[in-house]
Amino acid sequence: MTYLELVNNVLRRLREDAVSSVSDSTYSSMIGDLVNDAKRMVEGAWDWSALQEDVIFTTVDGTEQYTLTGRGGRERIVDVRDMSNLAFLCQRSPMWARMQDFTSISGRPNDYVIMGADSVGDTKIALYPTPDATYTISLHVYQETADFTSDSDVSIIPPAPIYLLAWAMAAREKGEVGGQTAAEIFGLASSALSDAIARDTAKNPSAMIWYEV
Repeated sequence: MTYLELVNNVLRRLREDAVSSVSDSTYSSMIGDLVNDAKRMVEGAWDWSALQEDVIFTTVDGTEQYTLTGRGGRERIVDVRDMSNLAFLCQRSPMWARMQDFTSISGRPNDYVIMGADSVGDTKIALYPTPDATYTISLHVYQETADFTSDSDVSIIPPAPIYLLAWAMAAREKGEVGGQTAAEIFGLASSALSDAIARDTAKNPSAMIWYEV
């Protein structure tokens, strides 16, 4: 479902006229903001299978830190692999990373540390030992998407929890809609979210089973 379709879905439920563009009016623009708020909340509620991807970069000899450029810190790292040596890297704490400052070791990376973010919010990751050659590093992540801006932007996660949650937030701002209170609509949104998560979980049942590799 596109951004415009999501917004019009909310507008109809509010008994408002549909629009040809999200920016047609101040009110439709506000609904667009609520749709984006709802999308962020729904994306953050579960590790959606549609949001999985691999981020791959190549190390540089003598370079310890790398930036996940253009991701805005909206990713959750599941695992990090050294594809050159078919090995998983172990995550360490920032305190552990500071202890490494007392040594000067280079070699094949065995560990990684999340080192905060750069000035635009992109995540920085450090590898230890400091790479002594070129290695292909693959990060498996759940990447939350950027806010909708264009009418044609498409939601890759289930749309129902998004437009129902946006409707609930708009109803709370506007007052009772069609005999339904905001609390009732939030209940519908919560139910839709639970159902969507259940369907997504069914695609990979083992994702709900914790075990240590």
